[in-house]
Amino acid sequence: MKPKHNKAKRETTLNRGVSSLEEAQAWFARQSIEEIECVVPDLAGVARGKIMPVRKFLGTPSMNLPLAVFYQTITGDFPEFEGAVSAVQSDTDIFLTPDFATLAAVPWAQDPTAQVIHDAFHPDGRPVEEAPRQVLRRVLALYAEKGWAPIVAPEIEFYLVDKNTDPDYPLKPPIGRSGRPETGRQGYSISAVNEFDALFEDMYEYSERQGLEIDTLIHESGVAQMEINLRHGNPLELADQVFMFKRTIREVALEHEIYATFMAKPMASEPGSAMHIHQSIVDKDGQNLFSHRKSGEETALFHGFIAGQQTYLPAIMAILAPYVNSYRRIARDSGAPVNTQWGYDNRTCGLRVPPSDPANRRLENRIPSSDANPYLAIAASLAAGYLGMTQGLTPSAPVDTDASVAGVQLPRSLSESLKLFEQCEPLVEILGPIFCQAYDRVKQAEYETFMRTISPWEREFLLLNV
Repeated sequence: MKPKHNKAKRETTLNRGVSSLEEAQAWFARQSIEEIECVVPDLAGVARGKIMPVRKFLGTPSMNLPLAVFYQTITGDFPEFEGAVSAVQSDTDIFLTPDFATLAAVPWAQDPTAQVIHDAFHPDGRPVEEAPRQVLRRVLALYAEKGWAPIVAPEIEFYLVDKNTDPDYPLKPPIGRSGRPETGRQGYSISAVNEFDALFEDMYEYSERQGLEIDTLIHESGVAQMEINLRHGNPLELADQVFMFKRTIREVALEHEIYATFMAKPMASEPGSAMHIHQSIVDKDGQNLFSHRKSGEETALFHGFIAGQQTYLPAIMAILAPYVNSYRRIARDSGAPVNTQWGYDNRTCGLRVPPSDPANRRLENRIPSSDANPYLAIAASLAAGYLGMTQGLTPSAPVDTDASVAGVQLPRSLSESLKLFEQCEPLVEILGPIFCQAYDRVKQAEYETFMRTISPWEREFLLLNV
């Protein structure tokens, strides 16, 4: 489906990003901006921060927040800490500095409002290692030291669902323009997308005004399940775009009286939602390191990258599938890949090599779920590939049959994933021990909260039968 914008909408399109505070001031004036949303992505990929008037922002563009913002669980609680992270208990302040390259409008705001993503620093100037943007920067710096530059292209699946104000009730498909919900799976259906034409028109407009480069929109196999593909580019920029797009589609859906959800498995009878990550590596001349410059054949670095993903996928599952719900998608016959195998254009493999010419040779990681923090998922996937290349690892043979027959080769629970994550020393070294300790503590706390919750299944099958 292609966006259809009238002339009036095109004329309101705003550019994303400036290079300095002075340029930002001029940008604010041109757009009559009144307020600024100063945001920072937390471990869950949730936007935290402050809203301030333009005048105050221009006077002091840096702001303070407690370090605890990076230790908050998805339920809003904080785990108990000790040792290196005990400073959280005292709410030590950190400083957030705007990355003006991310400056964009907030199209859904009632008053003229802008948003800018911030980076976190300690008072002495050290980057906050727990911050997801810093984790990704850390991995990219390792590539840069080798003269390499990763290129990624995320694909994000999500569901549109009817409003659900009581969490005890299952989710239902929303009502489209026909007045009826979908009753069967409509994979790649244009008419099924057109059921929500007005919503997607607003989505495209809002995305354009923020400089989000949407490549394609398709209907996936689930009922009212959609997929957005973003154009390939710099990993940090693409992670920013996924972060901003998630906010955008949620806001647009609310304006149309429905929900958009990135839960990995929101409905038991429907397929799960993934965030596939296409990855390639180029040198300083822009040459794809996965292909020989002259022959175009696959390189040892390409095979090493694949082997690294195969080797470390189980250890990074805690990041690629960060919630208890994420593992409901990791099941045989679920439609999702559940293995560490790789193959050429084989979607039953966790790692797929899409058809391409040598210049565009890439590897698609099909394991991450759509609920993953894009900064951390991209960082972890690239870290696994980096380890494979630098350790000279060799992949298994490619699979050209149904890889799912081998069964589930990945952790089946968050607790199992966290054990593998904390024990993987090469991964901890690359992502940073402080971040890994913080992430582990937060996820352990979330898991304990989940274990205190009694599910409808337990009440249905255990209440009177055991």
